[in-house]
Amino acid sequence: MTEPDAPSRADATRARLLAAAAAAFAERGFHGTTTRDIAAAAGMSPAAVYVHYKSKEQLLHQLSKVGHQRIIEAIDDVDDAADSPADRLARAVRAFATHHATAHTSVRVVNYELDALTEEHRAEIGALRREITRRMRAIVDAGVADGSFDTPDPRMATIAVLSSGIDIGRWYHDGGEITPEQIGDFYADLALRTVGATTLDTQQ
Repeated sequence: MTEPDAPSRADATRARLLAAAAAAFAERGFHGTTTRDIAAAAGMSPAAVYVHYKSKEQLLHQLSKVGHQRIIEAIDDVDDAADSPADRLARAVRAFATHHATAHTSVRVVNYELDALTEEHRAEIGALRREITRRMRAIVDAGVADGSFDTPDPRMATIAVLSSGIDIGRWYHDGGEITPEQIGDFYADLALRTVGATTLDTQQ
């Protein structure tokens, strides 16, 4: 193995472990999953897991960190402050909801196993969650400020939009009649209705 190959091989192994951990945590719960379960799902020995992650909790932390960072990136990729608040909200929520459907297994773990994190890691993930809320709330506030949204409580409207999107990870499964893209479109429309948008004619 050449030196340049080493990082990519290690990254691939870590990715395989994260995928195995997400599947195991989703099926058995964090406390019901052992390191041996994760190793078996990844096709590795239990000892090999510790080469890359010191503990089961560290795997959960990495899953949570990466998962929340991807949501922030997904919102940033589609948001443009120069656009109308309605278009911005529709795009942001569409990306948010589509991600929660596409990555439903890891999303379910990330959102419902937070209590298993250490206090330090929970605080770190909490900061990322607040940043997601801040981004979405800024769009809602912009719509209220220019009169394109009519909601008496922007804070609660933002919470409602995010909470409904997060719940997708709980009930969505692969192979159903509804696609992640259809979910994204539906939730984008639902978000506009939640904030009292004066127009629902937004760009897809």
